[in-house]
Amino acid sequence: MKETPLSNCERRFLLRAIQERKRLDGRQCYDYRNMRISFGPEHGCCVVELGKTRVLGQVSCELVPPKPNRATEGILFCNLELSPMAAPGFEPGRQSELLVKVNRLIERCLRNSKCIDTESLCVVAGEKVWQIRVDLHLLNHDGNIIDAASIAGIVALCHFRRPDVSVQGKEVTVYSPEERDPVPLSIHHMPICVSFAFFQQGTYLLVDPNEREERVMDGLLVIAMNKHREICTIQSSGGIMLLKDQVLRCSKITAVKVAEITELIQKALENDQKVRKEGGKFGFAESIPNQKITAFKMDSAAVDTNNVEEQAEEIITKADPPSEVFVKPILHTPGTAQIGEGIENAWGDLEESEGEDAAEEEGESSTTAFECQRTETEDTSVMNEAKDEPIVLSDSEEEEVVILEPQEEPKKTRPQTNLKQENTSKKAFNKKRRKKRASR
Repeated sequence: MKETPLSNCERRFLLRAIQERKRLDGRQCYDYRNMRISFGPEHGCCVVELGKTRVLGQVSCELVPPKPNRATEGILFCNLELSPMAAPGFEPGRQSELLVKVNRLIERCLRNSKCIDTESLCVVAGEKVWQIRVDLHLLNHDGNIIDAASIAGIVALCHFRRPDVSVQGKEVTVYSPEERDPVPLSIHHMPICVSFAFFQQGTYLLVDPNEREERVMDGLLVIAMNKHREICTIQSSGGIMLLKDQVLRCSKITAVKVAEITELIQKALENDQKVRKEGGKFGFAESIPNQKITAFKMDSAAVDTNNVEEQAEEIITKADPPSEVFVKPILHTPGTAQIGEGIENAWGDLEESEGEDAAEEEGESSTTAFECQRTETEDTSVMNEAKDEPIVLSDSEEEEVVILEPQEEPKKTRPQTNLKQENTSKKAFNKKRRKKRASR
């Protein structure tokens, strides 16, 4: 499913607002959206929210043989998935141009920048090393996927703990978290990407563009930097020509933003570690703010249980006395009963209803007998007329007339079906009359 394109009116409105140094969400040109970091119940799982853009990061590890040219170094692998859950324009199982570009940029940012000490991941040189896999899933797309994915990746790596191992000869023993405490990864620095969107061939600049601003931008510049002001990678896309002063200005802005984001990440990691040590509640369910429909919890209200008995007695005394209770049933007519107040039941008039049914049956039987007599008289009259008058057959074309004398037909007997109906109706009527007399 292709994404719905912007109309010309929306495009002109966005460009006009950018020319006036205004943005739809009220931010300034160099402002970031609100960032929120939450951790899962296990180490190495986190969710980064950059405005409405959400990315889930999950880190896992396994023992694998090393690469032949790097026998004493571990392996770091990054993978980003864009599912239709994030945006209808993303197709499952298909690598789009955007996905390939973002995956390559994240690998350069995390792996090529040597942010992790890969030599510390070696268990047995040339035989077994740790392979660290970073899986990033885009949960919701509202622009600037690169920055949110890079932050989620480095936060998940900082939060991850690998199992402890011991080597005795050629035997490698991997300990569970219950036997030995897991070991954190050795991280040298935290590279973070900052995106800049250019409009009208570099005349206007915006930091952290949202989804609508990305549709109308002319070019994009991404700079990955750590808090020591070391540029890890830089990438320009869109085919715009940037001047040296523009790149230097973007690098200065990146240094300020990276310092702020790094401080936010460190505070989030410290708070999570403190909560886990104290034995408090942690995980995604606890990170959801209260008073929301997705929280499934509310702030508990204090209840005063003092003098409960006295208050209950006062309520009982002030309350109205109960209404009368009907213990015995009320018998209106034989065969019926009623308890409490309500409309009287009229089921007791059974004799009247039986009399009405008998009268209706008598009327039906009389009408059927009258109809039988009428049909018999009609049949006899028709037969007499047929005997007196001759049958005439004429043909208009040949104008010949043939007169045939009618033969004497046998007399029609009364149909057996009418006799059976009369007998059954009379028997039913007599049977009901006997029952009525017996009941009286």
